[in-house]
Amino acid sequence: MLVHIKDLVKKAKAGQYAIGAFNVITLESVLGVAQAAVKANSPAIIQVSESTIRYMGLKPITHIVSTVAKNVAANVPIALHLDHGTSFNSVFECISSGFTSVHIDASSLPLDENIKLTKQIVKMAHAKHVWVQGEVGAMVGGHGNIRGKLKNIPLASLEDIIKFVRETKVDTISAAIGTAHGIYSNEDIIFSLLKDIKKAVRIPFVLHGGSGVGNVKIKKAIKEGVNIINIGTDLKVAFCETLIKVCSENKNETDPRNLLKPTIKAIEKVVFGKMKLFGSAGRFMVGETKT
Repeated sequence: MLVHIKDLVKKAKAGQYAIGAFNVITLESVLGVAQAAVKANSPAIIQVSESTIRYMGLKPITHIVSTVAKNVAANVPIALHLDHGTSFNSVFECISSGFTSVHIDASSLPLDENIKLTKQIVKMAHAKHVWVQGEVGAMVGGHGNIRGKLKNIPLASLEDIIKFVRETKVDTISAAIGTAHGIYSNEDIIFSLLKDIKKAVRIPFVLHGGSGVGNVKIKKAIKEGVNIINIGTDLKVAFCETLIKVCSENKNETDPRNLLKPTIKAIEKVVFGKMKLFGSAGRFMVGETKT
């Protein structure tokens, strides 16, 4: 069932676990996330990027998520979120389509411009009771990249984060604390910076680049107050590796559904594992009516 993201975050904070925010790119990935949530009795955030919206269309992906949440995941809470929105218009369209949370990522701009654009988004979104995630310190790397070492992983300034949150009134905050989009050998979480952020800024923290961080550090990050963890690359890798394998083993298959169906289970397996790792598994039992 579709719910407002604030309900998921409130319960996660009280239970001291994190919610997985899973990037979807196809019907199969939406089904995989939903089935994992049902299997794990876990809440989940299904999030889409602007590139996914360009690929599938905003209305199709919105209707797919809402339909799957209503029918496949009827007994667990699912929130719909925009990941890395880069313009006022794209964020506006998602809010108008029923998203309960949007991410405006103007982190590549100078801080004052980032604050100005984010404030505009917050004003519009809050009028419609939609949460806004802001970002300070641009994330490096690339979604789906799984090899190599980044030359430099920049860190956000604590002073900039404090100023940003105070002036924009965002509901959740993401910041560059050592992780990257993709999977790289030199990714890390700078826990001293995370602790300082959580002490100074008392709003939910969103960890981007969760695919490239080891399980021990993920668990520690949750203990230090990370509330939402984004997972994208792990899902892309699971989908593509499975599809390539199935296609290579069934070269005479002419029904695309037979080739694509195993990718649903591959996504489900990864997401189920993340839900157990994040501590969200078993947090929502059949029969509960609210989070």
